[in-house]
Order: sequence, then structure tokens, then C-alpha cells
Amino acid sequence: MSSAVAVTDSSFEQDVISSDIPVLVDFWAPWCGPCRVVATVVDEIASQYEGKVKVVKLNTDENPGIATQYGIRSIPTLMLFKGGQKVDSVVGAVPKTTIANTIEKHLAE
Repeated sequence: MSSAVAVTDSSFEQDVISSDIPVLVDFWAPWCGPCRVVATVVDEIASQYEGKVKVVKLNTDENPGIATQYGIRSIPTLMLFKGGQKVDSVVGAVPKTTIANTIEKHLAE
């Protein structure tokens, strides 16, 4: 079973921007309650879309640079990147179907 991989400010370019498949980035922090709820769903998404979408997590406390660059104001925030560009985002603890629908919309393009 696949789960989300941690990325950092320094690995973001390589792991996300340069990825040849879409990447779902989970912006989170250890003290954030809703982030823990979403973490389970994000791991399920990682398994469901294995090979089609790369799923990564970015700890905003440890990596403020990327979080600031993308204007993360509240967490959890999930951002979908495709071809190095941010194409969509979902803010808050949302149901798995919401995240899956967001991904499906961009896989179909």
C-alpha cells in the first residue's frame, strides 16, 4: 500500500514541479487536528491513484518557504500540481470524494 511521501523546501522543485505525473501536495503541521484527519484520507488517495498521481506531504512548520510561496494561510490545504503548475486546491478537512473528484477532473484533461 502506497502512502504520501514527505517533501521539503529543498526537494519541492524536484519532487513536485519536475514530476512527469500530477502531484497532490498535502500542506500540514503536527499541531493541526484537521490535518491528522485528512492524513488518513490522503494516504488512501495515494494508494487509489498509485502510478497516476504522486502524493506528497509538506510540513509547513519545517518548510515555511514553499508554504509562503504558495500563499498557504490555513491548513490542511491540498494542492494539485500538473506540469509544474498549480492547477487546483482544496482547503480544510474535506471528504475523500471531494479530493478524488478534484483529481479526476484534472486526470481527464
